Amino acid sequence: MSRPAAQPSFARLALAPGILGGIVLLASLALIGGDWYIWVRFAVAILALIMCVFAVLGKSYWWLIGLVPVAVVFNPVWPLPIGDLWMRLLSLAGTVVLIAAGVAIKVPVGEEKAGPQGRYGGRQGGSRGAGRPGPGGTRSKG
Repeated sequence: MSRPAAQPSFARLALAPGILGGIVLLASLALIGGDWYIWVRFAVAILALIMCVFAVLGKSYWWLIGLVPVAVVFNPVWPLPIGDLWMRLLSLAGTVVLIAAGVAIKVPVGEEKAGPQGRYGGRQGGSRGAGRPGPGGTRSKG
């Protein structure tokens, strides 16, 4: 019996920060210009930078073209002097970039962490290893 060729497995680690950042940007359209908008800037900038790390890990460098400007525009430390109308348009564009990047970025996961074998210490057959007594006190083989 031949084994299938080992294909690299991927995880979409940027999906959760991308969707969360998109939701925050859409929900914050009413807060632009207010006192609470600083917290939106913190959240979006941090999530965009987290996604930049995942883009580098996944070798999806093209997404940095969209993610780095999102982190710079929504940067709360040195805020850019942008009018409310432009900030609303940039929020919509940032939402699209964050969600699209979250869907597209795939980070390779090593074999030791992929699938049930990696989760259970590399042993097949659940959490019981070879040589341990199974149900009824008998020893299972390999």
